[in-house]
Amino acid sequence: MIGKAQLASTKKGAFVVNTARGGIVDELALHEALVSGHLGGAGLDVCVQEPMPTDHPLLALPNVVVAPHVAGCTLQGMDRLSCATIANILSVFDGAPILENVINKEVLR
Repeated sequence: MIGKAQLASTKKGAFVVNTARGGIVDELALHEALVSGHLGGAGLDVCVQEPMPTDHPLLALPNVVVAPHVAGCTLQGMDRLSCATIANILSVFDGAPILENVINKEVLR
């Protein structure tokens, strides 16, 4: 989806962030755009091959940050997620679902 042409059309100095899926951004084209100076940097928590090989050329660049796709799974985050999940389940059993957490509210009518 994001290859050489798309990267070339970005504003000089732009940053690319991919937290969606590996392969959406052509890693070779991204490397070329970063080395050429067209892009200012990149942040990735997904890549084509996971884990990213330690000799991957993107890892050698100082303007690239790579994190595991579970970077948001802190202990505090997991605690909050667990509490919210329990509250949502109990609210349904109580017959009073938490409306702001319901995506398809039309099913409640």
